[in-house]
Amino acid sequence: AMGVIGDNIANVNTIGFKSSRTTFEDVLSQSISTASGSSQIGRGATMSDVDTLFQQGSFESTSNATDLAISDNGFFIVSPQGSETQYYTRSGQFRFDSDGYFVNPAGYVAMGWALDEDGNDEGTLAEIQLSTFTSPPEATEEVTAITNLNANDTSRSTSLFGAWDATAADTIGDNAYGYQTAVRVYDSLGNSHDITVFYDKMDPANSEYYDGVIDAHNTWEYIVTCDPDADQRAGFIGQVQQGVLMRGTLTYNSSTGALSSLTAFTCDPNTPDPSDDANWEAATDWSTNGYPEFTANFVSGVDQVMSVQFGARSTGAAWTGGVANIGDIDPADPLAGNIPTSSWEPQALTSTQYASSSTTIYQTQDGYGTGFLENVSVDTDGVMVGHYSNGQILYLYRVGLAKFNNNQALSKMGGNLWASTRASGDAITGHPGENGLGRISPNSLEQSNVDIASEFVKMISTQRGFQANSRIITTVDTMLQELINLVR
Repeated sequence: AMGVIGDNIANVNTIGFKSSRTTFEDVLSQSISTASGSSQIGRGATMSDVDTLFQQGSFESTSNATDLAISDNGFFIVSPQGSETQYYTRSGQFRFDSDGYFVNPAGYVAMGWALDEDGNDEGTLAEIQLSTFTSPPEATEEVTAITNLNANDTSRSTSLFGAWDATAADTIGDNAYGYQTAVRVYDSLGNSHDITVFYDKMDPANSEYYDGVIDAHNTWEYIVTCDPDADQRAGFIGQVQQGVLMRGTLTYNSSTGALSSLTAFTCDPNTPDPSDDANWEAATDWSTNGYPEFTANFVSGVDQVMSVQFGARSTGAAWTGGVANIGDIDPADPLAGNIPTSSWEPQALTSTQYASSSTTIYQTQDGYGTGFLENVSVDTDGVMVGHYSNGQILYLYRVGLAKFNNNQALSKMGGNLWASTRASGDAITGHPGENGLGRISPNSLEQSNVDIASEFVKMISTQRGFQANSRIITTVDTMLQELINLVR
């Protein structure tokens, strides 16, 4: 009994330690004859069992994201590297070693399930090991540019497209447009590029888009551009138009100021003459959400299709009428030469034309460059995610837990480890928070559940009990001595 108490006191500061208790039982009794008949006299006591107390220990908060504690039932599953032997522990003091293994201080690897990009389990329970510490780049597919354009602005150039000159030191003069906004996008290799959208109020007397029907007072021309040096489209290299990816018009509601319709024209990347309006055709490609798409080529031989969102989508993702290309627009014949039309639906966040300074309301894109792992965090459901320098948060693993039908039959292996036995039954593994398993508390360690005050009380009572029992021996010896003296 004192050995158990001493072990408890010695491990009062051991992470995840579970205290033990000693229980006693009486031994076989001796039958004797008395005046009233047969009776029994006890023959003393013997140790009945040493139980492990699996009550929850208190949690200590830490600054280490990989310090884990289990709230309620369950054990972490660990294994020596390269071995199929599994041990179980309540001590969640984990870290990543030089090989990327998720290990405890003794080098045992924690077990879990690898996760796919959607956070679903892949395969079976296995050693947790980070095999890559980078996040691959993702090419941009969607660009959003929501702006307010000043309703009181006037046209700065007869043709915004004509004002662009890729061969000049300044591709477009500051006085050639009314406003611009830029969004940084990424190619398939993770290189960043600036996509700049230029806007200018339509000049109905000279604009190539004026068809005699369009509301010129509430329409703006736009061009979507990139750095000419980054534009690798074969037909545009060396041309004045190099860097122009898309062009068109934005028409706003005269009463509400919200974007009501738009046109979008793109040019075949291999066209021999991008200066010819006839080669700029109404965009034929649309995103699944109904936004027109253009093709860029930042990496030689790799076409990158991107959609541009101004705040209105085509419900049919198609043109419902109008000319096939800019060269066919004819204000003298508005019935046959009108600009393309579609069924446009404004979005909750849309571009506007109000009588206030032109400004960018919102802009974003969905690509990103290469990222490097900065830190790892674990959620209460055991899901481990990596935080990367490119802003991505990727699923990595789910920490596995185990429970047993008979915890008392587990075999202590030292080092805060238990091993299963025939009596304990096989481990029942599962996700934290499911099927009776506890949840994970990150940035925490479970302390020993030893109650030092209670152990000292037990130590004193055990000592006094032993002392009292030893007096029996002394008393019996005295009585025997008196008996011998009587004989003399």
